[in-house]
Amino acid sequence: MERILFSILISLLMPASVFAANPTATQEAPASFSAAHSLLASSSAPGNAYTAGVSVVVTAPTAGDLSAVGGSIVAAGPVAGDGLLLGGSIRVRAPIAGDLRVIGAKITIVEPVAGDLVAVGYSVNDDGRADGSVFITAVNASVSNGARGPVTVYSNDVFLSGEFSGDVSIVAGGSIELAEGTVIRGKLSYEAPETAQIPSSAMIAGGTEYINASYLPDAGTSRILAFASVGVFLLIRILGALILAGLLAGLFPDLARAVTERVYTGRVRSIFLTALLGFATLVAMPILFVLLALTFVGVGVALLLFVAYALLVALAFVYAGILLGTMFVRRFVKRDEILWHDGVLGMLALSLIALVPVIGWLVVLFLSAFTAGALLLLFFHFAFPQEEPAALLP
Repeated sequence: MERILFSILISLLMPASVFAANPTATQEAPASFSAAHSLLASSSAPGNAYTAGVSVVVTAPTAGDLSAVGGSIVAAGPVAGDGLLLGGSIRVRAPIAGDLRVIGAKITIVEPVAGDLVAVGYSVNDDGRADGSVFITAVNASVSNGARGPVTVYSNDVFLSGEFSGDVSIVAGGSIELAEGTVIRGKLSYEAPETAQIPSSAMIAGGTEYINASYLPDAGTSRILAFASVGVFLLIRILGALILAGLLAGLFPDLARAVTERVYTGRVRSIFLTALLGFATLVAMPILFVLLALTFVGVGVALLLFVAYALLVALAFVYAGILLGTMFVRRFVKRDEILWHDGVLGMLALSLIALVPVIGWLVVLFLSAFTAGALLLLFFHFAFPQEEPAALLP
């Protein structure tokens, strides 16, 4: 796709004579090709000239079109045809009899262009006077000697000076300034965050049209964007939790079943004690981090415990949703097997409950504390298994 777009761009910028199918003209005026690291073209080209190099300087006149690609380009010889220049620093110091198309970082044009001018770059300074239309896209654009055709500029900061015979259209993200004595015989239309700096000595025959384009949102727009941002954040958080709950429920159904069994097989006192264990762990662990971090030896232990704590908090919240989903399935579907969509269903219900002020957070906190305590007990029994007492012989 990048190659296709690049080919289209080059075809639009290429002089028309490059694609002209005229074998007779080609025989009468053969094209010249030259490429070098540092290229100095001092001999005149009888036809079209194509040059490339890191540093390109063309001082001889070109009878046809001039196409140059390089890091630094200086066109100091007159061009009888069109000009196509692509480089970093580009300076046009000779008149162009046809159209001029320039793409570069820093572009300076000091001589007139008889045709149309198209310039795309970071900084564009047009001191020549184009007889055709002018199209400039840059961060900083300056047209210092006017133009005979219509002018269109897309830039951050724009500076205009001289006499403009046609209309001038500007879209700017920063400031627009007209020099003293600037004459625009057409209409000045511009879109910018603030009004242009137009001195009293400037003359605009066709009138001025200003469109306020403030890129900073007002208070109402800011509130809408804030609510939209919160909504997108909540949606992404819920979707992430749903995916994680479905994965854990589908990949580790035995662990989810073990947590759920503690609700159905345990007494009410056991359930509250498990929740109390999880709540105490969630509250006491940060205090332990701070105490360990105060000592040089305990910093590494505090980091390891912090990682384990973060994992416990995430698993507790996710398994709280899985627990809610499995309880719903057992109660209404009458199915003991745990599937991945049970976790998704429970996490969706838990996320909706969390949106309820106060009561919803209390429910989420209790379920998360219970699952945290249940996970701690399961990990403890897994790490330190207890041997069952041997059966007494008769």
